Amino acid sequence: MNDNRRPNIVLVMTDDQGYGDLGCTGNPVLRTPHIDAFHDGSLRLRDYHVGPTCASTRAGLLTGRYANSTGVWHTIGGRSLLRQDERTLADSLRASGWRTGIFGKWHLGDVSPYTPLERGFDEAIVHGAGGISQTNDHWGNDYFDDVYRDNGELRQFEGYCTDVWFREGLAFIERNRERPFFCMITPNAPHSPWNVEARYSDPYRGLVSEERARFFGMIANIDENFGGLRARLAELGLEDDTLLIFSTDNGSAGGVSVDEDGHLVDGYNADMRGMKVWQYEGGHRVPFFLRWPAGGLGGGRDVDQLTSHIDIKPTLLDLCGVVDEAGPPEHGRSLRPLLEGNGADWPERSIVTDTQRLVQPRKWRMSSVMRGSWRLIDGHELYDLSCDPGQREDIAAQHPERVAQLRADYEAWWELVSEQFDRDIPMALGGPAAQQTLLTGHDWRNGDCDCIVSQGHVRQGHDAEGHFEVDILQGGRYEFELRRWPPETQHAIDAGIEGDDVAWEREWVEDRFAWWYTGGVALRLTRATLRIDYADGLPPLELAGEVEPGSPAVRFTADLHPGAAHLRARLLDDEGHARGAYYVQVRLLEAVVA
Repeated sequence: MNDNRRPNIVLVMTDDQGYGDLGCTGNPVLRTPHIDAFHDGSLRLRDYHVGPTCASTRAGLLTGRYANSTGVWHTIGGRSLLRQDERTLADSLRASGWRTGIFGKWHLGDVSPYTPLERGFDEAIVHGAGGISQTNDHWGNDYFDDVYRDNGELRQFEGYCTDVWFREGLAFIERNRERPFFCMITPNAPHSPWNVEARYSDPYRGLVSEERARFFGMIANIDENFGGLRARLAELGLEDDTLLIFSTDNGSAGGVSVDEDGHLVDGYNADMRGMKVWQYEGGHRVPFFLRWPAGGLGGGRDVDQLTSHIDIKPTLLDLCGVVDEAGPPEHGRSLRPLLEGNGADWPERSIVTDTQRLVQPRKWRMSSVMRGSWRLIDGHELYDLSCDPGQREDIAAQHPERVAQLRADYEAWWELVSEQFDRDIPMALGGPAAQQTLLTGHDWRNGDCDCIVSQGHVRQGHDAEGHFEVDILQGGRYEFELRRWPPETQHAIDAGIEGDDVAWEREWVEDRFAWWYTGGVALRLTRATLRIDYADGLPPLELAGEVEPGSPAVRFTADLHPGAAHLRARLLDDEGHARGAYYVQVRLLEAVVA
């Protein structure tokens, strides 16, 4: 390997595509010729594990640290926000001269200080929240001709979402071809809703269910785009000097069905138990293919040792010759010896992954402790994958010493990741990047993570509320707009909607998600309240006002003290029942000059 070469990095990571959702991993129905060809000439991590859901994998991969310790253990409820003091792979590469860009799904925070432009990326074209059509995304986005955030500014793009991400990623590559670059292309596909043009899903109709045909169609489109990416890298003369990666973020969400114990009912899962969210292998073992011709990495070789997404940051920095000691310590290790075929002395270690999706992590919940071929599930089930890849026979009683060892490994891991569980992860109000902030019910904090996840929940008038963790960076006078509908619609706060967004009638949008895209019930809202509780013990701020019929928002102005606080905004109906304001727009009007 040429240690003086600073390779380009292109990391393609898809959303909700499992290990078995590729032709090259054995799927008997799905055709992915371009990714299959890449697989054949790549290094393949065969025992590679991530988080069982979207945000946790992204947090672990970008920081090299277990997601629970970074504040990311859910996909909603303010716990998909990557703590401000974490240092990302993009931070490290940018500081060392790489141009950095991300195109697609971010899912680690949509407001300051959590946006990709504040986490090491020079350029970012992304949708909001965890998926297109979710609450933080632009109203009415449906995967086609959508409005995305282009370096923080809203801009409409022509075409299907996955096509946009690859097209814009390639444009970034072409602009930066004369310097080293790090390009993340992170499609929201094949995450639901499974919206895709019929020409991609038609080949699978009659072979699988309608939903799976759409899911496979989205993957077929990804495969086509991945082939185009490789071809263009070759045309630009960048293929040899580019470290190209294909991977996914968790187990399959649409390629399999499982029973209540996680065993396969139908579909293809490469003999694994579980799917997305599950603690068994099918929830977190995913494909990882890597190729860098100029660095001598490729050739169709398998790496069989246990590896994890927390290893990717230290590995890539090592391959790039970057030493960056800033930020908290990484939990992963560089895989460079394994990639270079020097793994004879690779030490055995335990790796832990879990599914929390709670307000506060709970010990042993939906966990897997992995060491070699052994898997300790939830602290008491034990499986040996060398003879039981489907995790069907619990052999904990036969191997008490192995259970004890893996439980001790988990205890050490829990001590490591639990140090910051009680810390708030606040969104900024005021300050250079937060003169205006839009808070949404997607990031509410409440007792059971009952949030406004999708635009469909907004339309249905979902009955829930919560508070926002905020950091008031500047004392001064602020304006608050409490809304039921997002600002870009200007719909009246007490009004319903009839047939405004009929994109779902197009054949490529799933009928079962029609409620995400059209209509909306009226809520008989009459009053609004706002309360801010300061962390430093100052008296709370409480405001109340009437809903003016036909107005899009209830507005308050107030003088705020700087510091951490909890903000709760409520809308009350004519019977006095309160629900949270789904959208709260906060604007700094006049800062106090110290």
